[in-house]
Amino acid sequence: MYLPSAFHDQDIQRLQQQMEDSRLAIVVTHGENGLLASHVPLLLDRSAGEFGAVRGHLARANPQWRDLENGSEAMVIFSGADAYISPNFYPSKAEHGKAVPTWNFLAVHAYGTAEVFSDAERLRSLVSQLTDRHEASQQKPWAVDDAPADYLQSMLKAIVGFELPIARLEGKRKLSQNRSAADIAGVQQGLAASTDPLDNAVAQLMTP
Repeated sequence: MYLPSAFHDQDIQRLQQQMEDSRLAIVVTHGENGLLASHVPLLLDRSAGEFGAVRGHLARANPQWRDLENGSEAMVIFSGADAYISPNFYPSKAEHGKAVPTWNFLAVHAYGTAEVFSDAERLRSLVSQLTDRHEASQQKPWAVDDAPADYLQSMLKAIVGFELPIARLEGKRKLSQNRSAADIAGVQQGLAASTDPLDNAVAQLMTP
């Protein structure tokens, strides 16, 4: 990831929080079939090593798990809030007109080599944790044990789990830090006035 110093986020706890806040990550590998990417929910274990480890699963029919099994380095992308930045937000534009559109956003890239597993109990524990996390907001949460045992067993045979210890972690926090204080305030105000919730989220991140 291109990381100009103004936007390079090295706060590990903040990066890990963004990883946990991202409901769907993108796992990218390169193997015999070229580049492959899958969109998957993941669990982060912050206590595993310097940067943590992520766990998830892929469909057994998805050839990408073979890349992981064969030792291909994986890149996992966690996207955060983003917003289009109009030059009209900058007070400096009225002074000299030297402004172009850009984009503000948060992004985290995690890199590592994964362990692949098919053990039924380990898979059951993984899907139970994922389910509990994402069902927590439901009025009547569904649990893995709600499914018939034979059906659940067949579903577990159709997936492959993986655990990826994070060897390298990169974060980008592009929130107009390279602009003047007046321009930053103009961007924050412009996004706060938007009807787009993502714009509002970025404005909140920029609030002093």
